[in-house]
Amino acid sequence: MNKTIIKLALATSLALSASTVLGADKLLLKTPIAFSTSLPGLGSPIPRVAEQLNLMSGGTLKMKVYEPGKLVKPFEILGAVSSGAINSGYTTAGYWAGKIPASPLFSAVPFGPEAGEYMAWLYYGNGMDLYQGMYDQAGYNVHVLPCAIIAPETSGWFSKEINSKDDLKGLKMRFFGLGGKVMQKLGVAISLLPGGEIFPALEKGAIDATEFSMPAIDKRLGFHKVVKYNYFPGWHQQATVFELLVNKDVWNEMSGQHKALTENACKASMTDSLAEGEAIQFEAMQENIDKNGVHIMQWSDEMLALFKTTWDEVAVEEAANDAYFKTVLDDLTEFRDGYKLWKENAFLPRK
Repeated sequence: MNKTIIKLALATSLALSASTVLGADKLLLKTPIAFSTSLPGLGSPIPRVAEQLNLMSGGTLKMKVYEPGKLVKPFEILGAVSSGAINSGYTTAGYWAGKIPASPLFSAVPFGPEAGEYMAWLYYGNGMDLYQGMYDQAGYNVHVLPCAIIAPETSGWFSKEINSKDDLKGLKMRFFGLGGKVMQKLGVAISLLPGGEIFPALEKGAIDATEFSMPAIDKRLGFHKVVKYNYFPGWHQQATVFELLVNKDVWNEMSGQHKALTENACKASMTDSLAEGEAIQFEAMQENIDKNGVHIMQWSDEMLALFKTTWDEVAVEEAANDAYFKTVLDDLTEFRDGYKLWKENAFLPRK
């Protein structure tokens, strides 16, 4: 075959590929989100996903992102996507704990996996089958894709030092997910507020303390202006997963190309969001120390042991109350038991 024929074949191939893309059915994903796009690592990943979908599809697959509450309230996203009122949404599974007891296990697990281990279970263990199965079993008409992940969060902002269980009793605190059940068991009055409502609640005294996310995100929300004791490590959320929900009827009708683009854009976002979150925390922490009068605190061994034993109790209770919770927790625990051999031998010990 001469060079002219080769060039002609290549040009024809490219032209056919281009016509396939341009001729594909167009789709607009209208995507309300649970977290402001101004929050780095938390809300910032999804606009980048939207940008990449448009670029990679040649404009045939677009996503329009709506800030929290502009189209659908954060805690109503699951129901709206399932009913078809909207065709997609970006949020975190832990928000559905009141409706689906197992959902927090796909968001953040106390004393649970770090980001690498979490993704290993999701993508190469049974995690994704169980994740989709959870929504299917609960009767929600959605297709789920993990679409961002962040590293450990801070475990609380307090107005005073917390040195014992007695110091927790009677506190009113915003707390998320399964960690909130631990704190509740330790005598804390728990509420789950969206990010935008936390600072006003602190300022007005409706809550005494809060946790929300990583230092750079918490700083944007101004918690340091009201409460000065910021506690680490984030025992309740060593990693947190965020999800893109797509109405299942819409997903089933999407072309194979559009499905692949969406899946891979979200996988890329998992890497990107983790890297972004890891890159910006130390600067925020240093500014909190130098300029904002924040005390960076470490939980004592005794307090961490208290949180751990209480979490073990909560896990047993939740598993006894919901069969699917038990199924997921058992599978995750089995995976982690195996992973432990690798983790304990491959990684440097922590001091």
